[in-house]
Amino acid sequence: MNKVESIEEFYKAKFNWMPDNIRKEIGHFNVFKLEPFVPGKPTSIPYKRRDYFKIILVIGNSQVHYADKVIEVQQQALSFSNPQIPYKWEHLDNIRSGVYCIFNLHFFHQYGNLSQYSVFKPDGTHVFELTNEQVNEVNLVFQHMFAEINSGYVYKYDVLRTLVFELIHYALKMQPSATLEKQPMHASQRIATLFLELLERQFPIDDTHQAVKLRSASGFARQLNIHVNHLNRAVKDITEKTTSQLIAERVLQEAKVLLKHSVWSVSEIGYALGFAEVTHFNNFFKKHMDLSPLKFRNV
Repeated sequence: MNKVESIEEFYKAKFNWMPDNIRKEIGHFNVFKLEPFVPGKPTSIPYKRRDYFKIILVIGNSQVHYADKVIEVQQQALSFSNPQIPYKWEHLDNIRSGVYCIFNLHFFHQYGNLSQYSVFKPDGTHVFELTNEQVNEVNLVFQHMFAEINSGYVYKYDVLRTLVFELIHYALKMQPSATLEKQPMHASQRIATLFLELLERQFPIDDTHQAVKLRSASGFARQLNIHVNHLNRAVKDITEKTTSQLIAERVLQEAKVLLKHSVWSVSEIGYALGFAEVTHFNNFFKKHMDLSPLKFRNV
């Protein structure tokens, strides 16, 4: 019997709750139905938190906006979302039905590297238009997920991981549909907006083991799958600030919050904000605030 999953089942069955250390060891997975549009109640696709991957089966016409393109879903599609790739769904009122699963990276700890699959890469294909027959096949996988997650089977999470991989490989075997049209619409506005969203997703910092990974314009450009000059022009056009200025301002804002409202050491704060050396953090802070982090903390 799998000890961790048995403990999880015990806590869920007895208390409908489990300790954080057990939850973190297992990771997180869930599956939901996407409710159809109801007048006066806009359809939304929840779980926008940065630590969740998402696979969605959408029935109905809609659009998915990425940094430099818009993908049109004509009738129905299977979509893959990486938490580090910003996107936005539009025309959700046209969605008739759907189903989706969400999971974090730790759910697949020691079970493979999700980032190696093109459906989760910045330059990969993320949306696949489906035929009616393909919808039925994909929907069967999701229905299997519902049945499995509600079962009492001790090893059900192994089965659920297998079903996620089944959806990934189902998509990888498909050729990108010719009905998915990429449309350049308001590119600068969209790129700037998604850059700011991606920047903001790294905050707030609430764990000393957490570290800001994107600190440069080139890093953000790679994540958005565009050239760094394209990113810099778009951000400057829309915000009248450089990409580097905006990154520095947000890092500085978080640094001030942590210095005033946490008990972390200066070196711990510097590491969490992406500085390899505490001296680099001190120099950064002095440059922008004209005083050291310690002096700022004690003011």
